[in-house]
Amino acid sequence: MMMRNIKWTHWLMKMDYGSLFCCSLAFLLYSNTLNSEFVYDDRRAILTNPDILPKTPWLQLFENDYWGTPLTDSGSHGSYRPLSVFTFRLNFLLGAFDPWGYHLVNVALHCSATYLLIRVAKNVLPKNRTRIGSLITGALFAVHPVHTEAVASVVGRADLLACNIFFLSLLAYFSHVNHRDSTCCTQSCNHIISYTKCSQKKYEKIATALQKSVTSCNWPKHKASVQYREEKLNTKSHISCPDTAESLHILPSKWCCWLTFIRMWSDMLVCLVLAVCAMLSKETGITVLGVSFVYDFVYSKNQRKKQKKSFLILSVALLLILIPRLNTKPPQFSAADNPTAREPSATTRFLTLAYLPFVNFLILVYPSQLSFDWGMDAIPRIHSIRDPRVFYALCFYTVLTVVLGVCLFGILEPRGWFSVSYANFIKAGCIIYHRRNSDTHSHNCRIANNNNTTHNHHFLCVCTAVKLTSQKVTSRHSVLFSLSLIVLPFLPASNLLFYVGFVVAERVLYIPSAGFCLLIGIASAKLWKLKMNRGYLCAGFVLVLAGFSAKTVIRNWDWKNEESLFCSAISFNPPKAYGNLGSILNSKGRIEEAEEAFKRALKHRPNMADVHYNLAILLQSKHELDDAIQSYQRAIHFRPSLALAHVNLGTALIAAGRCEEAAAILRKASQLDGVGVKDRREHENAKVSALLQLGALHSDQGELQKALAVYREAASNLPDHYPPQKVYNVLGETLAKMKRDEEAEKWYRAALDAEPDHVPAHITYGKLLAKNVSRSAEAEQWFRRAQRLAPKDASVYHHYGAFLVINRRYKEAANMYERAAELSIDDFELAVAAATAMRKAGRHEDAEKWYRQSVRMRPSDPRGHTNLGAMLHLNGKYKEAEHSYKKALKLQPDDETTLTNLHRLYGIMT
Repeated sequence: MMMRNIKWTHWLMKMDYGSLFCCSLAFLLYSNTLNSEFVYDDRRAILTNPDILPKTPWLQLFENDYWGTPLTDSGSHGSYRPLSVFTFRLNFLLGAFDPWGYHLVNVALHCSATYLLIRVAKNVLPKNRTRIGSLITGALFAVHPVHTEAVASVVGRADLLACNIFFLSLLAYFSHVNHRDSTCCTQSCNHIISYTKCSQKKYEKIATALQKSVTSCNWPKHKASVQYREEKLNTKSHISCPDTAESLHILPSKWCCWLTFIRMWSDMLVCLVLAVCAMLSKETGITVLGVSFVYDFVYSKNQRKKQKKSFLILSVALLLILIPRLNTKPPQFSAADNPTAREPSATTRFLTLAYLPFVNFLILVYPSQLSFDWGMDAIPRIHSIRDPRVFYALCFYTVLTVVLGVCLFGILEPRGWFSVSYANFIKAGCIIYHRRNSDTHSHNCRIANNNNTTHNHHFLCVCTAVKLTSQKVTSRHSVLFSLSLIVLPFLPASNLLFYVGFVVAERVLYIPSAGFCLLIGIASAKLWKLKMNRGYLCAGFVLVLAGFSAKTVIRNWDWKNEESLFCSAISFNPPKAYGNLGSILNSKGRIEEAEEAFKRALKHRPNMADVHYNLAILLQSKHELDDAIQSYQRAIHFRPSLALAHVNLGTALIAAGRCEEAAAILRKASQLDGVGVKDRREHENAKVSALLQLGALHSDQGELQKALAVYREAASNLPDHYPPQKVYNVLGETLAKMKRDEEAEKWYRAALDAEPDHVPAHITYGKLLAKNVSRSAEAEQWFRRAQRLAPKDASVYHHYGAFLVINRRYKEAANMYERAAELSIDDFELAVAAATAMRKAGRHEDAEKWYRQSVRMRPSDPRGHTNLGAMLHLNGKYKEAEHSYKKALKLQPDDETTLTNLHRLYGIMT
């Protein structure tokens, strides 16, 4: 029992409480995102991404971009992140489209990134500042508000995953450098594992070389290339070189050096594999090789030859990884996404793009204004050098250059880069320690120079694995590494090397923010080490931590759902925010608010095709066809490739009775090439929809041959991702109308083979079979199957009820129609059909109820009043029947049926 307590106490003492605190803080702050919805880009990356679905082959993840579009497509975003999509697919397998699981993984990844950053900080900070510096770095990274987009938005998974693998790759390279610079000392620097016995003859050669070369043992520390010291023969920590070789014991053995050698190169291999994985999570992950290069340059010990090997491997790996990536064509994006990239003036482009890194740095320093989108004119372009923002950017680059210069000089100057270098006298495996004396030569140096060596003292041959000496790690080393961690991962998204589809994006700052937090940790640890005003330092850090935490929690609530997200950006990016907000309000049935939002968006930016399109859909739903048609036409004017706008314009023209124009628009829509469109699947689906709509138009006009030809064209041009059963079904319906029942049955069967659960095919096939009395039972089976597949589909009960009416099974038909009317409570035709079926079934009271319902739905329709009057007449409610007949005649004075029924009613009443 006591031993268990001792082990438990030992475990508690060894626990890293700083890391535990930071990770717990990260989880606590982001726990309010777990119940958030899918927002903004999550819809396209998850809800409409076919690569997430189990039916999609796993290998297709490596052929498509982040949004599920083939990389070879002209409209591909070009973002190749198969590992991130792989994690989405795992999420789907565990919880389908429940957002809770997706958000949980994001929060967990943020916590693990916080822990890994602390590990990285402990490797790069000066040893006497590791604890406080790493704690401040981790805590600041855990709470920084700029991370909310990456963590609260599920699509930020790519940045989170890439960051975790990025840090793991860095840690592997740290281990590689440590093993490389701590190798066993051998007879030759070119042979890591070759051991030889130290002999008196070798010792005499070294001594002679020192006699000739050493003139002063009082060199400055940073110029000393050789160090030696004397030890007594019985030193336990090192292996001496006695007079007789028989007494020599080599420690550690050659197996230890083999193990060090294997670990060194296995760490390099792990680093490279993880770098590839980081890039497959997000493209910026490959910059870990550049950061590793900087780390090796800054922190490496005096192992220049071995360092060159590591540099060569990093460089070759980087080239091999980048060449295939750079050969792909750049992604297509609209001018609204990155207006600076399309700016004709080279001066404006240069000044604006040079200013953007300063904007990103300001977001890290003072994240008061955050937005889901920084496109359009959120950041006004700089047209003149007299713009004050040019001065700000110039100051930023000046400070950055000075800091880099100071750090580089402080690191390189002790290495002799700026002074006469001393040769490395020792070529053998023994390390000769040098004892400095501030005034004169040491006693040992004098003895050596006078050739008065004795056997009582000797130079020490070391065969143990030791770290070779180097300059002390200072804040300059850490600052230079931190700057590389900020700059290198940011460069691919900076628009400085090549244009990208955004101006500023908060989630791309996830990895660079680690470098920023590390800088703050370095500065705080430096101030803490001075032991002056520690109370003020603690108070300031607590205030910053509290402020950032509060901002993070508030910002997480903005990402709770799309309405709150878009509302939060109205003051910063009004056109984008109002345009997206209008779509959300429209989907929630808040029509008036949505229309107002669309109009405000267009007031700020009149050329937004998507907003015109969404406004047109809203106006069409309000039956304001003329205004809807104009909005569709404006959407097409600003974006001619918007196929959905063509299809819906055709629908609006049909509703307005302008069928010839509709046919021309639908035919044009079916022929759009779609070069450069963002969503190729949506575009191809719209083209098929245009053909289906055109075929339906011809069918309604009685031109069945034209309709059949259009449907066949649609069937022959189906994209791979389009469900064919819908096209096959309408082909069967058209052939059935043309009395070509055998061909129709083949297409119905084809639809059912393509999708056995396709409900419309069950219904239409059942209707076809019902024409043949001998197959009536078979027809009913198809209706029953449709009912099982879609128990809440009103159309299933409607068609099944019609089938039962034909077979004069009125009571069963009445039940089917009643269920259909209940499921579609606002459908006028279903209410009338239900009332009629109940009247035929003898359920007069129920029939009266549904006739009243139809009148409430369409009070201006004379048929409803006539039907209700007839039912009241039949139920003996003559006064109410008279009232209904008179209302019908008021709406349609010359209706013969109503006049006849009213005349009969008066006959009964008199």
